[in-house]
Amino acid sequence: MRTPPVNAQPDLTEAHHSGALASASINPSAHRLSQLDVLESEAIHIIREVVAELERPVLLFSGGKDSVVVLHLAAKAFWPGKVPFPLLHVDTGHNFPEVIAFRDETVERLGLRLEVARVQDYIDDGRLHERADGTRNPLQTLPLLDAIAAGRHDAVFGGARRDEDKARAKERILSLRDEFGQWDPRNQRPELWNLYNGRHTVGQHVRAFPISNWTELNVWRYIEREGIVLPPLYYAHEREVYRRDGMWRSVGPVSAPRGTETVEKRTVRYRTVGDMSCTGAVDSDAASVAAVVREITVSTITERGATRADDRISEAAMEDRKKDGYF
Repeated sequence: MRTPPVNAQPDLTEAHHSGALASASINPSAHRLSQLDVLESEAIHIIREVVAELERPVLLFSGGKDSVVVLHLAAKAFWPGKVPFPLLHVDTGHNFPEVIAFRDETVERLGLRLEVARVQDYIDDGRLHERADGTRNPLQTLPLLDAIAAGRHDAVFGGARRDEDKARAKERILSLRDEFGQWDPRNQRPELWNLYNGRHTVGQHVRAFPISNWTELNVWRYIEREGIVLPPLYYAHEREVYRRDGMWRSVGPVSAPRGTETVEKRTVRYRTVGDMSCTGAVDSDAASVAAVVREITVSTITERGATRADDRISEAAMEDRKKDGYF
């Protein structure tokens, strides 16, 4: 809609009142916010509210689509200034190389500070030990909590969404973590309308989830609308994979076939980009954002349910990890 000149004055002539008013009347439907507009506005409000209430926020940034969207929203929230807090990534050493390259390029392009906590450092000095199943995703909690404490961060932004998992579905947008970084689902504060309570005592911190109310489809439609760039893994490409536990696993240094598992080349994409050792690809020919949106529109399986082996450890795998301090 064109903006009228600053010095434009309303026409108060008789002709205006006799008929022109009706033809020039404002159409209310033209000013209704779309669903994406509402979600964006809510997320930006949450980000600004957290920065206003707390002192040392940090944003968890892995290079995955949800953290990229949250970073995009943060950039909008403080434009034309820079994002006023650093980024934090817990690097398991099992990340996809394409995602790490994208992470580093994004941080450099935006001129932001990235704090990295490495699981490998904890394994090297004996604070953590490799798991029997070879996955490192569950080992992220201790490095995460140590990084939060070392940075004296009292607020941690994350890209978790309620549609991903039932444990995330019942967590508040502002989620209090105790002195040990733990989450107690029975001790959550009420969140009325758009009022968020970031009060906490020394040693505690708050996890903030600005896109908690978004769905996977909302995220992709927003990526399409805003022209947000993502790692290439999210789009269809040819890759060497093998079948395990009903998922296509990528062949790599930390992910190799066992026994009778055979390697084949398939056209796949990733709906979520966790560790190579626990994240599966899906058969797909969706090579563009528009194609991904069409694909998700008809999908009947959640992204984590379809692709994350770490969520299959038990029925309450996510909630158990969150209680210990996980994302």
